[in-house]
Amino acid sequence: MTVRIVHLGSPRVPEEGIRIGTVRHPPRGVPKSQFSAQNWYDVWYPILSPSIETIKLGQHAVTQAEWAVFIRKYKTEMAAPDARHALELLAVLSHTTNFSVGCYCEREDRCHRPVLRQLLIEAGADVL
Repeated sequence: MTVRIVHLGSPRVPEEGIRIGTVRHPPRGVPKSQFSAQNWYDVWYPILSPSIETIKLGQHAVTQAEWAVFIRKYKTEMAAPDARHALELLAVLSHTTNFSVGCYCEREDRCHRPVLRQLLIEAGADVL
């Protein structure tokens, strides 16, 4: 069993399992009844999303140094007890069921997804 890190809105792969949206806001202009049908997510889990302030840091990052500030800030947020417990829960679940977590960002290299992948691995998750 594994957890996949995905781009929300992308086609699902076989055996992907439920899709968890680690985003701050639901998709704009999409009725809630269509979130799953349109491959956004099945469950919204914003606790694993960067805060609005941290998202802004990432969106405005131009240099590697600015991007590093975003990563450091996001990791600090994920070290808070509630986020840490959520990561631990997903790590344990990854040993018994398939599921995916993701974000809307087109470019994974400028998204919190790679950092989330690393944090899940550090928590003991089986990650694809």
